[in-house]
Amino acid sequence: MNKHVITDRYRVIIRELEMKNKINVVDLAIKLNVTPETIRKDLSVLEEKRKLRRIHGGAIQYFGLIKEPHFNKKIGIAHNEKKMIGEAAATFIMDGETIALDVGSTTLHIARSIKNLKNITIVTNSLAAAEILNDRLENQLFDGNVIVLGGTTNPLQRSISGPLTNQLLEHFYFDKAFISCGGISKDGICDFNIDKATASTIMMKRSRSVYVVTDSSKINQKALFHIGSFPSIECVITDQDMPADWSKDAMVKNVKWINAGVMHEN
Repeated sequence: MNKHVITDRYRVIIRELEMKNKINVVDLAIKLNVTPETIRKDLSVLEEKRKLRRIHGGAIQYFGLIKEPHFNKKIGIAHNEKKMIGEAAATFIMDGETIALDVGSTTLHIARSIKNLKNITIVTNSLAAAEILNDRLENQLFDGNVIVLGGTTNPLQRSISGPLTNQLLEHFYFDKAFISCGGISKDGICDFNIDKATASTIMMKRSRSVYVVTDSSKINQKALFHIGSFPSIECVITDQDMPADWSKDAMVKNVKWINAGVMHEN
């Protein structure tokens, strides 16, 4: 095979990845008119060169210890997957419940999917989610209250966090907490910012049930600060099945794992 042809293929793969943040073997095979097996080999080579990271069915951008993107960029990453996850998560909220929603682009889609519910209270430290929820309340899409936690604002992440936020959270009892993360592994979930991670940890501790909402690009990724471990998580809602090796792990195998893509198809 001509070396230039292979190099050109690599360039196309990397360009696609830069545009989409996540690429799919089958789509690339069609686009480049080669077999999926050829694409898998290309991805393996590019992973060795640290140009990307292989995931089930495709690849995502390579990060050693991933850094947190600006919130407005995060909203665009894996948008369709996050929308499906948010819609699936919202179906678990029942009339009369008190819900915690933490900061994250996926929890925004939960806020957008809350409708036809009565007498619910939503507590959040996400300015972006609070804005969406307030509009939905105003338009009578659901009935209840939205409580925005006090604290220090982070304009780039459209969030509120810090000692005051944590102190306020200690006074709540939640029926359910919906927690996003920067990374999820068999050790549990983690995030990039210590203040955000601490707020999410307290939300988990103060909740009867914890639902982790995360797109599959975060699986087997590590961020700097630990949020919580699997024994305190009831359910993970994502866009792929549980990795095969995780299902053998004693700490992880009992968690309810929901593939929102399958739910969406049904």
